[in-house]
Amino acid sequence: MGLSAVTVLGVDRPGVIAAVTGSLAECGANIQDSTMTLLGGHVAMMLLVSGNLDSAELLKRLRAPDLVVTASAIDARRHFCDDGGGLGYVLTVHGPDRPGIISAISAVLAADGGNITGMSTRLTGRLYVLIADVELPKEVDVAALMRRLAAVGASLDSEITFRPVEPDLL
Repeated sequence: MGLSAVTVLGVDRPGVIAAVTGSLAECGANIQDSTMTLLGGHVAMMLLVSGNLDSAELLKRLRAPDLVVTASAIDARRHFCDDGGGLGYVLTVHGPDRPGIISAISAVLAADGGNITGMSTRLTGRLYVLIADVELPKEVDVAALMRRLAAVGASLDSEITFRPVEPDLL
């Protein structure tokens, strides 16, 4: 069984997800992991699929008119915190929109080995909102990290919250 990363981008309309996932199922592809969202009226999908078809054949058989679709063979890899060695957090940012928000915050997290595993942003008027799932190595000094995040938030005129994931909610 091979693994392929499939990406889909196109104008949103009812039935897009059903068409793409139905086409994958008809090819015998199993969706192992996926994320789907709307970005400015466009549907954006990323899917990790397994099956007997290589990525080139999978791409040929996918029926997705009016959509930009890619498929690439990939190797299966474990996430660095899958062994239970990491700590899960949720980071939120609220403040005025400006260039560099994601860059500044992700740099602080990366400096301590933090990994953003999921992120969503929205701009409503001038208010910018970011919500991210973050995994940290066990040895990180979380209090010191929170102070650095607060300093970045102040420099961006934004409020940043950083709290542990509630295991019961997963």
